[in-house]
Amino acid sequence: MIDIKFIRENEKLINENCKNRNVNVDIGLLLEKDIQRRTIIASLEGLRAKRNTASKTKPTPETIEEMKKVGEEIKTQEQKLISTEKEYTELLMMVPNLTHPESPIGGEKDYKVIYNSGKPEVFKFTPKNHEQLMIENDLIDFERGAKVTGTKFYFYKNDIVRLNQALINYGIDVVTKHGYMVMETPDLAKDEILSGIGFNPRGKETQVYSIENSDLSLIGTAEITIGGYHANEILDLSSGPKKYVALSHCFRTEAGAYGKTSKGLYRVHQFTKLEMFVFCKPEDSEKYHQEIVSIEKEIIQGLKIPFRVIDIASGDLGGPAYRKFDIEAWMTMNGDKDSQGNYGEVTSCSNCTDYQARRLNIRYRTDDKNTNFVHTLNGTAVNTSRWPLIVVENYQQKDGTIKVPKILQKYIGIKKIG
Repeated sequence: MIDIKFIRENEKLINENCKNRNVNVDIGLLLEKDIQRRTIIASLEGLRAKRNTASKTKPTPETIEEMKKVGEEIKTQEQKLISTEKEYTELLMMVPNLTHPESPIGGEKDYKVIYNSGKPEVFKFTPKNHEQLMIENDLIDFERGAKVTGTKFYFYKNDIVRLNQALINYGIDVVTKHGYMVMETPDLAKDEILSGIGFNPRGKETQVYSIENSDLSLIGTAEITIGGYHANEILDLSSGPKKYVALSHCFRTEAGAYGKTSKGLYRVHQFTKLEMFVFCKPEDSEKYHQEIVSIEKEIIQGLKIPFRVIDIASGDLGGPAYRKFDIEAWMTMNGDKDSQGNYGEVTSCSNCTDYQARRLNIRYRTDDKNTNFVHTLNGTAVNTSRWPLIVVENYQQKDGTIKVPKILQKYIGIKKIG
């Protein structure tokens, strides 16, 4: 959420930013509701002050009659305020975060490549995609997953289960050596927490599974639960930021996503993920944004899988992010007759500045004993959908078996799958 005072003083900038972010919100109407809201609040304060003053003197019949009218007017104004506040808040929550001046302007395809690990090694045979390899090696069962739960659910089997545990343990080891506290979070969160983080927990466009007859929803990422961990708190950041790496199950409806790449494990409804999250002072958020990206690079470099880092364009950022970097790994599933593969997203890393902190009321104590909103950042360490995908595809052998990356062998205890 952006400070309404900033929006009042920078209406033109906010309108331009909404245009660049492909967000349709009527800023003029928001400011109109803001004026109405403040006018009603001022009127209520005046009426309540008048009633308080009258209560301190001996009432006359005339005063009693007048105070009845004041009381009725207070009730009327309070009802108007409830209605106006609702409209005002809905509009304010729709306004996206500001955009980093170096972020590319445009849509999904207007990203900028800022790092490339090098050209992928060419297979000396026709490579298969992960779905073929996993089925042939008896590592996954989509058919029975669909029978038991539904499309895009699955059963992992045999050594892929061990590979996933190895990836999670490897990720924990890499991230915690950088000073991140490891946590495991609930799989559910209150809708108010989801809204605070920037997810729409209910409604037509939601990506979230909601629990009927409750204010709870299944989380799509531990960003939600860790982001809400310090809601309504004042943090002590005098010794540095609070840095967490959180393990959780993730559930996503993937509504409207099936026009995009959705083969096999690339886009599924449930997986496990290890997520980094930082609460820091505003002046430090760009530094920790770079730190999270460097950790993500360290993890994938350790696996020796080709990748690139892209700077996401304004129209593809999502509401909370000020700037976002994605790591895209080489995937044979994205190949065609002219190529053995292409890049696909495996991590994202966002600097959300104070956008989430304002909505969740997370502050820190400044040196002058005042309070200010923290900045929040998040980034994927590993997950058990796209990370086993890239291991299987990049380490496949001509005979259909799959090598285990050297760095994972100590966790899994084998050198080859299949």
